[in-house]
Amino acid sequence: MMQAINMVIGANGGIGRALVSALAKQEPETQLIAIARSFERQPDWPANVTTKELDTADEASIRKLMESMQQQKLRVMRVFFTVGVLHGQRLSPEKKLEDISEPALAEYFRVNAIIPALWLKHLINVINADGACITCVSARVGSIADNQLGGWYGYRASKAALNQLVKTASIEYARRVKNTVLVSYQPGTVNTDLSKPFQGNVKSENLFDPDFAAQQLLSVTKNLHTPPHCHFLDWEGKAIPW
Repeated sequence: MMQAINMVIGANGGIGRALVSALAKQEPETQLIAIARSFERQPDWPANVTTKELDTADEASIRKLMESMQQQKLRVMRVFFTVGVLHGQRLSPEKKLEDISEPALAEYFRVNAIIPALWLKHLINVINADGACITCVSARVGSIADNQLGGWYGYRASKAALNQLVKTASIEYARRVKNTVLVSYQPGTVNTDLSKPFQGNVKSENLFDPDFAAQQLLSVTKNLHTPPHCHFLDWEGKAIPW
């Protein structure tokens, strides 16, 4: 007999941690697997949460996890992928063309597009056939149609690539697991480490607490049904142009 579960990938980040807590409480009868590269301390999550430490960027580890889930007859209903990068020790959003570098572009694409694509590749084998939703945290700046300001070349392009990967995967998922919805989701500016260096110009009412962001994400994605099989949505549930 198949067992339906939920999953949060990137469960040690600001949004990820809040998502695990909110989703576990919202669906207390459903097992939730919280996945992260590491957990510095055991989070204070409900009893229906199982933590799993693995390298979220390593395809062999992803494949092994999915094979284990198949053997246990686990099928995923709701998946939230929150892994992403905007800045780092040698990584900062470009202000002009001269700031573009090959290593920075490669890192943006590796984290923001390639890694989620690997998860989409293997998740198709454990998706609940009766209905499922896979949500990848994206960004409004990944919209090609909405780009009015320029700059941030690597982050914009990698999130646009993520959106294209999600959209393209949704077409194949629709053929193979027809009741699955894929979502690129813009959570707004959330008070996490990812946005900290860029919060100076954000109005206080537009800077969201992770708990609020998690609740909005769950609310917006909860009642999405097929068709359509793919959406690009913001934190209010409004469609963003691709």
